[in-house]
Amino acid sequence: MGLEFLDVFEQWADSYDESIDGHNLEYKAVFAGYEQILEAVTALSKGNVVEFGVGTGNLTKKLLDKSLNVTGIEPSVPMRKIAKTKLGTKVKILDGDFLHFPEIISIDTIVSTYAFHHLTDKEKDEAIAKYGKLLSKGGRIVFADTMFESVEDYNNAIVKAREDGLHNLAKDLETEYYTTIPLLRTILEKSGFTVSFKRCNHFVWLMEGEKQ
Repeated sequence: MGLEFLDVFEQWADSYDESIDGHNLEYKAVFAGYEQILEAVTALSKGNVVEFGVGTGNLTKKLLDKSLNVTGIEPSVPMRKIAKTKLGTKVKILDGDFLHFPEIISIDTIVSTYAFHHLTDKEKDEAIAKYGKLLSKGGRIVFADTMFESVEDYNNAIVKAREDGLHNLAKDLETEYYTTIPLLRTILEKSGFTVSFKRCNHFVWLMEGEKQ
């Protein structure tokens, strides 16, 4: 669900777009190539798209520009307000999260960027199992998020962040639910997906799962 981090996003809403533009040096490496990451997610999306964690609507806009039918899910009221101001009436943005959302009929692609790590590994498993039942054969999950090749890599990232004086980043890495690629692969394959991973920057990977 990730709702324990909701207050962070309530406070971050007004400055979020400045953060992704590299103005926040703590997170510059995390958001490196941000536009290209969103474009990569968009390129893999098709048909009726559900986006979890709409935020301020940056990915949503790219999906709409591709003429895709998009339904957004976002638990933060301030984030929803900014996204609706940015996008107008072009898209429905509903209250909900990865595990709890209104019934949506006919989904071809489920997308998310910079948000899936707010779920525990158990919740990630529950979410993917749910999506496996919602998607038909050929349906896709396309997520871009911070993840690590191993637990050792994850621990090393925390140490390096501290050594570089990036204390807020180190705290986030320690307190949020960042996971590993092998675990995500297992979760997706268990729910009937073939999955591939592509590195986007030092932190973020693009994960594509296709329902078999």
